[in-house]
Amino acid sequence: MYRFLLSRQWVILTLVALLMVPAFTWLGFWQLNRHEQRVERNDLIAASLAAPAVPMADLSSAGGAVDPDDRYRPVTATGVYDPGHEVVVRHRENDDGAMGYYVLTPLVRADGSAVMVNRGWVAAGREVTRVPEVAAPPGGEVTVTGRLMADESTGSTGIRERSGLPDGMVMMISSQERADAMGVPVLGGYLELTATDPAPADGEAQPAPLPEPDHTGIGAHFAYAVQWWLFAAGVPVGWVLLLRREVQDQRRADAKAAAGGGDGAGGPAREPAAAAGAS
Repeated sequence: MYRFLLSRQWVILTLVALLMVPAFTWLGFWQLNRHEQRVERNDLIAASLAAPAVPMADLSSAGGAVDPDDRYRPVTATGVYDPGHEVVVRHRENDDGAMGYYVLTPLVRADGSAVMVNRGWVAAGREVTRVPEVAAPPGGEVTVTGRLMADESTGSTGIRERSGLPDGMVMMISSQERADAMGVPVLGGYLELTATDPAPADGEAQPAPLPEPDHTGIGAHFAYAVQWWLFAAGVPVGWVLLLRREVQDQRRADAKAAAGGGDGAGGPAREPAAAAGAS
């Protein structure tokens, strides 16, 4: 009855089912891991944003890297803006999905070291090979407050470096790159501006401030994990249903063959009786 399981079709079907179950199970755990990472990230952002502001130099050093646990912490820095070494960061979107630039301006501190300040977003002009018009930063000594951010990389942004960019444009924010370009020590990471003291004069246009990072949404990763596990559970169920249907088809075929064979056996037995009556 079950010899059909050794057929080529059923062997392939069974092997595929055996491969699908662990594959779907793994995909479920992969989505669960992404869900846990998102929750962990949200918790980190919420805790960091709620922390009191500290000098950026307490959490970063020249040539150093920002501790991942310190990302989004409120930090402050005091110094004088250096607009001569200001650059714009290409291919950045605002909340409405419009393409533009981040404005990255060094703030030179009293000890000669600098802090890279992301002053905000500006729209791209018609000519992508030319730096757009950007409002000058406040003059004189200022104290800036913002979120501590880690240096960007191809892995963290998905953006690839490009050569031959126009002067004053960069693809990613790198404190070491800016330190090399300026010839002064630069604290690792950068400050994402939220406030300036003293504030810019009323009516003085400044780059649009960047919104606070989202730390409430968790996405649909957990739902996807459950979905993959249901798929994994459904594979053996589907295999059994196909098996039962095949068995039923085999039984019907055998019953039909048996019924057909019985009629054929009775036919010759009746023919001699009919011939005898005729004679």
